[in-house]
Amino acid sequence: MQILIQGGRVIDPAHHVDQVADLFIAGGKIAGLGQSPAGFTPKQVIHAQGHIVCPGLIDLCARLREPGQEHKATIASETRAAAAGGITTLVCPPDTDPPIDEPAVIEWIRRRTKAAGQARVLTLGALTHRLRGERLAEMAALKEAGCIGVSDGGRPIANSRVLRRALEYAATFDLTVFLTPLDAELGHGLAHEGAVATRMGLPGIPAAAETGVIARDLELVRDLGVRVHFGRLSSARSVELIARARAEGLPVSADVSVHHLHLTEMDLVGFDSRCHVQPPLRGLRDKDALRAGLVSGALSAICSDHQPHESDAQQAPFGDTEPGISGLDTLLALSLRLVRDGLLPLTTVIERLTCGPAHILGRDLGHLGIGAMADVCVFDPEAEALLEPCNMRSRGQNSPFIGWALPGRVMHTFLEGRIVYQREG
Repeated sequence: MQILIQGGRVIDPAHHVDQVADLFIAGGKIAGLGQSPAGFTPKQVIHAQGHIVCPGLIDLCARLREPGQEHKATIASETRAAAAGGITTLVCPPDTDPPIDEPAVIEWIRRRTKAAGQARVLTLGALTHRLRGERLAEMAALKEAGCIGVSDGGRPIANSRVLRRALEYAATFDLTVFLTPLDAELGHGLAHEGAVATRMGLPGIPAAAETGVIARDLELVRDLGVRVHFGRLSSARSVELIARARAEGLPVSADVSVHHLHLTEMDLVGFDSRCHVQPPLRGLRDKDALRAGLVSGALSAICSDHQPHESDAQQAPFGDTEPGISGLDTLLALSLRLVRDGLLPLTTVIERLTCGPAHILGRDLGHLGIGAMADVCVFDPEAEALLEPCNMRSRGQNSPFIGWALPGRVMHTFLEGRIVYQREG
C-alpha cells in the first residue's frame, strides 16, 4: 500500500534530517522523502502539518510478562500500548517464566507477537541456564533461533569466573551481552543509601553496588573485546566510567530509564510504592549527570524499563511491594518533557529513542532512509494532557507520573508500512 505523510516536520537523526517535507511509503518501506518517487500514487494521505514525523521508537527493555505472568500483562496488551506510544520495536529480557534459555520459548514469543501484530518484539537470550548464574546457556542455539543478544535478565552473575566464561562464549558467536550493573550482595535494599533512606528507615543500596560491578566488567571487556551493553544506569559515577571507557575505544554502551531522568530519592517521601524501582532512584546530582550523559553521548539510549503490575502488587507496605514502573505509555511523553523544559534538544531525544538503540542492537532500524522498513511515529509535540489511569493503554497502571501534565500526543504509528495505531478524531 502506498501512503503519503504530508507536510510534517521530518526528524531522522541517523541521516541528519530535520525539515518540513513529505514522506512516501510503499511496499512497507520508505520510498521517498521530499520528492515523490516515479509512479507513486498514494492510496492514503496522512496530513501531518504541525506534527513531528520520526522513526518508530525502539525500547531496549520492556517486560511483557508473557510467558509466566499473564495476570499482570500479555504480549497482546503491551504491544498495543507500545503502538499507542509510538514504539515499534520492543526488546524483551530473558527473565520470563520459563526463562528465554531455549529456542522453544523464543518461537512461542514470536508466534504470540505475530498474532498480536502491533509491534516488533526482539528477544534476548539467557546468559546462563535458567538465569541461575551457574552454567552457560546454549548461546549458539539461541542465536540461531533469533535472539539478538544475551543477557543476565536483571539477575547479575556474581561469580566472576562464570561471567568471564559467558563473555568469552558470547564473543565467539558475535553476540552483544546485556548486563545489569548490580552487586547482588550490596544490592539488598529498597532505596538509595543516603539521608532519605535513613530517615525513612529503609535499607539502602549504595552507588558502589553499581559502579563496582561496572569497573569489574569493563576490565573483562578490555581483556576479551566482547561487546557489552550496560542497562539502566542510575549514578553519576557510572556515567563517568562509561564515558571514559568509550573514549578509550572499548566496545561498550549504556542506557538510562526515563523515570531516572525525572525522579530522585526525594520522591520516595511518603513511602510511595510507585517509586519503588531497581536500580533505586538516587540523588539530584545523579539525575543531572544522567541527563548530561545523554547530551554527551555517554548514554546511547533512553528506555522505559517497562514493568507492569496488577494493582495488588503495590498495595502492600513499601518493603513488600514489587519494584517497577509501567512505562510504555509515558516513554515518549517524559522524553519530550525534557525538551519542553529546555534540558535536551529535540533531535538528541529522538536519536536516543531511535537510531541510538538500533545501533546498540546492530539492526537496520531507527531511521527513515530510502529502502528502510517504514516504522514511523507521527506525533503532535504541542499537545498536552494529564496522565490518568483511564487513558493508559498498558494493563499495568503502576506509574508515579499519574497526575502529571505530559507533552506530546501520538497521532499515527506505522509498523513496516501498516498503521498499527491511529488516534481517534
